Amino acid sequence: MDEKLREALAVGRDLYRQKEYLRAEPFLAQVAQAKVPYADVYNMLGVIYHDMGQFSRAQQSFEEAIKINPAYTEASLNLAVTYNDMGRYADAKDLYLGALTSSTRPGGKLDSFVMGKLANMYAEIASVFANGGAFEEAIGEYRRALALRPTFVDIRLKLADALRDAGRPQDALRELKAILAQNPEYLPARIHHGLTLFSTGDAAGAMRELAQVVADHPDNARARLYLDMITSHSAKASPEQGKASPRTET
Repeated sequence: MDEKLREALAVGRDLYRQKEYLRAEPFLAQVAQAKVPYADVYNMLGVIYHDMGQFSRAQQSFEEAIKINPAYTEASLNLAVTYNDMGRYADAKDLYLGALTSSTRPGGKLDSFVMGKLANMYAEIASVFANGGAFEEAIGEYRRALALRPTFVDIRLKLADALRDAGRPQDALRELKAILAQNPEYLPARIHHGLTLFSTGDAAGAMRELAQVVADHPDNARARLYLDMITSHSAKASPEQGKASPRTET
C-alpha cells in the first residue's frame, strides 16, 4: 500500500471511530477502490451505508468483508441485521446461527459484546413472529436470546407477553416473577404482572398489584387506567355473581 492510501486509511478509521460517518466514507471508499484486502474497511463502509439507509450497498460491503475474512463475526452480524432490514428474515436467521456456531467452535469464545448483540438479534426475529401472531415461534426465539443474555429483563418481559398471548399465562407469570426477583422495581414487569394475573381470573391479585404501582408511582397514567378498568369490571361482575338462584316452588 502506498503512502497516500495508508494516510486515507488512517484518516478514515479515525473519523469512523468518532462516528463521523459521512466524512469517513470517501477515505474508506478510496481504500476499497484500490482493492486493498482489509476486511475491516468493508465492514466500516457497510456500517456507514446501513446508517445512510443504503441497504444494498451495505450488503455488498459486508459480503466483501466476509469474503476476505470468513471468520469475521462482526461483519456477519452486521450483514444479518441488513438482511433483516431488507425483509430477508430467513437469510438473517441463518446468518445469526452461523455467526453463533462459528464464534463458539472449539478454540473460539463468544465475547460479551457479540453475545449481547446476538441476543438482541434473536429478540428482533422473535418480535417479527409475535407481530404476525406466530407466538410459539416467537417464544422459541426469545428463549434463544435469553440463553445468551439471561439478565436482559426487557427481552424476558417480551417473552412473558408472548406466553400470555399464546394462552400460557402461568408460564408468563413465572417469567414475570423471575424479572421481579432480579429487579423488584422494574415498572413494566410490575404492570404486566398485574395484567397477567387478571388474565388468569385473579382480579383481586391484579388490583392489589396495580394499586401498589399507582401508590408508588401516582403519575403513571397507564397503571391507573388499567386499575380503573379492572376495578370497574370487577364491580360489574360482583352483583351478577351475588344474585340468588331462582327458587322452584314445590
